[in-house]
Amino acid sequence: MEFRSLPFLAFLSVMLVISHASLPSEDYWKLVLPHTPMPKAIRDLLQPKGLRSVDTCISVSNHQSHFNKAFQPTGEDAQDDSNGGSFFLETDLHPGKKMKLNLATTTNEAVFLPHQVAESIPFSSNKLSEILGHRECEEPAMEGEAKYCAKSLDSLIEFSTSKLGSRNVNVLITNDVKPMTSQEYEFGVGMKKIADKAVVCHELHYPYAVFYCHALAKTRTYMIPLVGADGSKAKAVASCHLDTSAWHPKHVAFKVLNVKPGTVPVCHFIHSNDMVWIPK
Repeated sequence: MEFRSLPFLAFLSVMLVISHASLPSEDYWKLVLPHTPMPKAIRDLLQPKGLRSVDTCISVSNHQSHFNKAFQPTGEDAQDDSNGGSFFLETDLHPGKKMKLNLATTTNEAVFLPHQVAESIPFSSNKLSEILGHRECEEPAMEGEAKYCAKSLDSLIEFSTSKLGSRNVNVLITNDVKPMTSQEYEFGVGMKKIADKAVVCHELHYPYAVFYCHALAKTRTYMIPLVGADGSKAKAVASCHLDTSAWHPKHVAFKVLNVKPGTVPVCHFIHSNDMVWIPK
C-alpha cells in the first residue's frame, strides 16, 4: 500500500508545481513571499496597460544610466560621463554631502506578462537586441557576479530569493522623487547600512517588463534620506561595491570619481524604476 501511494504523491507534487506556475503573479507573490509587502511600483507593473512600442523603447534606451548596463562598457560608452552624476565614494556617506541627482526615470508603461506567456516568447531577436542596444543579457557575468534577465515577476522572485538563500526578504525602491527632474540634493541625518548582501534588478526598456538582475559579491546597501534644493524629501537606496577590480578600467565611475579599479569602494544610487532585494 505504501509503495502504491508513491506514484500518487509524485503526481500530486507535479500538479502543485503546475498550479503554482499558472497562478496570477500577485497571487504567486503572496504564496511564496507571504511576509513581504508588494511595493506599489511592482503592483503597477501588473496592471494591464498594453505593450510599449519599439519606438518608445529606442527613445528611452538611449537614456539608460551606466550602472543599468554591464559593468564592462565598450566603445563610446566607456568614455561617456553624461550619466555619471549618481556615483560617489563610500567616504561621502555623511550628512551635509551635496550632489546633483536625477533619480527618477521615465514613466513606466510596460507591464509584466503572465509567467507562462513570457517564458514562451524568445527573449529577443538579434535585430531587436541590436536596435535597443541591450548588452546586459548577452554578456558573460563578471567574476563574483550572478546575473539573470527576468521576463516575468515569477522568475524575478525565484532568481532573487535563490541568490539570497531565503524567501524572508525585503524589496526596496527609491521613492518620493519627482519625475525626470534634476536638482541638488543634500544627504540628511539618519542614513544607515541595511544589508551586506543584495540582488539589484534594473528595468530594461522592452515592449514588456524585463529586469536585468544581478548579485555582486562584496556589496553594501544603504538607505539615504535626501533633501532637495526645492525642499522636497526622498528616501534613496544606494549600493556600494567594495571590489571594483573586475570592472572595465574605462568605466565612467572611475572617470567621474578620479579613482582606479580596485582601489576604493564605489557607490551609486538606485533609480526609482529599479529595485533592491535584501534578506530580512
